[in-house]
Amino acid sequence: MSAQLMIVEDDTRVRTSLRLAMEDEGYVVAEAEIAEAALDQVRAHGVPDVMIVDLMLGGGMDGYTCIREVRRDHDVPIIVVSARDDTHDVVAALEAGADDFVTKPFEVKELTARIRALRRRTRAAIERESTELVLDGERRLVLSQERGSVQLDGRDVHLTLTEFRLLCELAANDSLVLSRQVLLDKIWDRGFFGDERIVDVHVRRLRTKIERDPADPRLIVTVRGLGYRLDVRP
Repeated sequence: MSAQLMIVEDDTRVRTSLRLAMEDEGYVVAEAEIAEAALDQVRAHGVPDVMIVDLMLGGGMDGYTCIREVRRDHDVPIIVVSARDDTHDVVAALEAGADDFVTKPFEVKELTARIRALRRRTRAAIERESTELVLDGERRLVLSQERGSVQLDGRDVHLTLTEFRLLCELAANDSLVLSRQVLLDKIWDRGFFGDERIVDVHVRRLRTKIERDPADPRLIVTVRGLGYRLDVRP
């Protein structure tokens, strides 16, 4: 069955050219000019396999809000495609829940490569077995990589695909420090513009979901000048 892809873009020419290019790649493509229409389609027909979202949209909702609304209930991989490339815009899009960011103008081959990479990570994230860890001496974290789920002290934790992959990678390395570049290579398929800030943004988002006090993290620890490690203790 062909993968389902949704394009949320208010520029008709860009949206049409993207649709034709993605259909040539074998995707079944849905289109939405405004965020409200995209959300209606998700509610009516279910979440697609991948979403491409512009930040500057018509209607009453911008791309950031669209991403946050989707993220409330779904883990669909989301790629932002936008002419806005300021650091604030990139970080804000990632904070909202995007997995990747491509700046306009772009090569279609780059975008399709990033889509394929996201889908590979989606498949890989559900191919492993469950792992149970004891964190900071007492809290129990269970990663069910077969189901793509996380429980912390018996409570389900809702993570995006990228957050889940990040947590699995830290857990798989058993308290070892992983540099930002190593995490980029492993999780983002050789990086994201060669820019390490994407790692920091996703670590910050992950901390808000599993730390008692995200401002004073005890589970995902920053090792200054080196990177991050998961504090796993016997």
